[in-house]
Amino acid sequence: MTTVLLFVLAVLVAVVVVQLVANRTGLPSAALLTILGITYSVLPGPNISLDPDLVLTFVIPPLLYSAAIDSSAIAIRKNLRAVLSLSLGLVLATALLVGTGFSLLVPGIGLAAGIALGAAVAPPDPVAALSIGRRVGLPEKLTTLIEGEGLLNDATALTIFTVAVTAAMGGEFSFGNAGLQFLIAAAGGLAVGVGVAALVRLLRSRIREPILVNSVSLATPFAAYLIGEELHVSGVLAVVVAGLIVAHDTPRFTSGSSRLQTSAVWRLVDFLLQGFAFLLIGQQAMTVVRGLAAYDTSTVVVAGAVTLGVVLLLRPLWLLLTQSLPRSLHLRLGGRDPQDEVRLTGPEVFVLSWAGTRGVITLAAIFTLPLVTDAGQPFAGRDLLLFCAYLVVLVTLVGQGMTFGPIVRRVGLRADAADTARLRNEARAASVQAALSRLVQLEEDEDVSEDVLTGLRQSLHQRLERYRRRIDLFEAADDGEMPVSASYEAALRARRAAIDAQRDELLRWRDNGRLPDASLRVLERELDHEENSLPRRGGPA
Repeated sequence: MTTVLLFVLAVLVAVVVVQLVANRTGLPSAALLTILGITYSVLPGPNISLDPDLVLTFVIPPLLYSAAIDSSAIAIRKNLRAVLSLSLGLVLATALLVGTGFSLLVPGIGLAAGIALGAAVAPPDPVAALSIGRRVGLPEKLTTLIEGEGLLNDATALTIFTVAVTAAMGGEFSFGNAGLQFLIAAAGGLAVGVGVAALVRLLRSRIREPILVNSVSLATPFAAYLIGEELHVSGVLAVVVAGLIVAHDTPRFTSGSSRLQTSAVWRLVDFLLQGFAFLLIGQQAMTVVRGLAAYDTSTVVVAGAVTLGVVLLLRPLWLLLTQSLPRSLHLRLGGRDPQDEVRLTGPEVFVLSWAGTRGVITLAAIFTLPLVTDAGQPFAGRDLLLFCAYLVVLVTLVGQGMTFGPIVRRVGLRADAADTARLRNEARAASVQAALSRLVQLEEDEDVSEDVLTGLRQSLHQRLERYRRRIDLFEAADDGEMPVSASYEAALRARRAAIDAQRDELLRWRDNGRLPDASLRVLERELDHEENSLPRRGGPA
C-alpha cells in the first residue's frame, strides 16, 4: 500500500512539475509527459501497464465530457460540414487505406485487422494542439474545427474498430454489414446522449445546491457511457452528445455559484486525467518494443511506413480535397449554400493538417485487440499492430506536438484579440441596456424604493459608459492588436489593490481573534467572486 501511495504521489508531482516547465517554455505538456513516461519505462522500478478497459471506462468518458462542456454546440453546428468531413469521412478513409495497405504489403495481416489498426490510429487527440493553439492565439475558426473533430471522431473510430475486430475474429469482413452496424451504433449513441441530457436537465431544474449539481455533473459522463455500452451502441458518442447539450443548457438551469464550482472541479479532473494519460502512453514503450521480437526488420519497417504514411499524408490531402470539391460539385448540407460555408486559407489548411496529434484513445483501442480469435488461433500480427499504433502516437504527439506552436507563429495565424474584446463589450453593453429596461418595469413595484432604483440606475449607466469607451477603443485598433489604455490598466490595478487590502484586513481580524474562520471564508468568497469578474492579465477585456 505504501509503494502504491508513493507511486501515485510521484505521478502527481511529475504532472505538476511538467506543467510548470510547459508554462515557462511554451512546449506542450502532453509531449513532455510522454517523453518523461518513456524515460521512466526504461528505468528499474514499478510501472503501470495500460488496461484498455479501465482507460475506456474511467478515463475517456470524463475527458470527452470535459471537452464537450467547454465546446460550443452552436459553433460546431455552424461548421458541421467541415467537422463531419474530418470526424467521419477522414476517419473512415484512414481506416480503409491503412487496412488496404496492410492486406497488400504486410504478410499475415488481413483486411479486417488492418482496418482495425486504421480505425485506432485515425482519431486525433486535440489536447496538445489546443493547449498550444490557445496560448499562441489560434483563430476561433480553427479551434472550433479541432474541438469538433476531437469530440466526434472517437465515436466513429471506436465503432469502426469494434466492427473490424469482430470481423477479424470470425475471419470475414462485409462492408454492408459493417456499415449497418456503424449506423446502428451511431444512431443509438445519439439517442442515448439526448436522453441522458434530458434527464440531467430535469434533475438540475429541481436541484439548486451547488454540491448536488456538481455531483450530477460528475456522474453524467459515466452514466451516458454505461447506458450506451449496455445497449451495444456508441457510449463515446452518447457522452459527447450529452456534454454538448448539457453545456448549451447550463446557463438556463444552474446558478452562478453552481457553474463556478462545476467549472473548477472539471478543470482539475481534466488536468489530472490528461497528465496521467500521457504519462501512461510513455510507459508502454518497453512493452510495445518487446513484442517485436517475432518479426523481421523489413516487415516492421513496411508496416510502420504504411501506417505513418497514411496518417501523415492523407490528412492534408483530405483537407485540400474537401476545400475544393464543394464549390465544383455545389454540394449542400442542411440546405446551406456552399458559398456560405467558411473557407480555409492555405496557411489554415497547413496548420489544421499539423494538428492531428494522436493520444491515449488510440492506444486504449489497439490494446483491446484479443490474444486469440474465435477459432482459438493467435490473433495474427497483434504485437505488430500495437507497435504501429504506438509509433503513430509518438510521431504525432511528440513530433507534431512540439513543433505546432512554432509553425502557427511562423505562418502568422492568430485570433483577432481586439475584435473578440469588442464583441464581448458590445454584449456587456446590451446586457446593461436590458437591465436598465427592467428597472423601468420595476418602478411600478411598490416594494422597490426610489433610492434603490436610482442607485442601481447610476451604477448601470457608469458601466454602460465604460463599455462604450472600450468599444470605441477596440474599433480603432489596427491589425487585431489589443490597444493599450493607461487609464483602463490603472483602474484594474486599483481594483485589484483594493481587493488585496480587503483580504489583508480580514486576515488581521481573523488573526486577532475578532473574526471566526467560518466567517472569514464566507467574506473571502465574496472577494474571490469580485476578483474573478476582472479581466485576466493579458487577455481580451
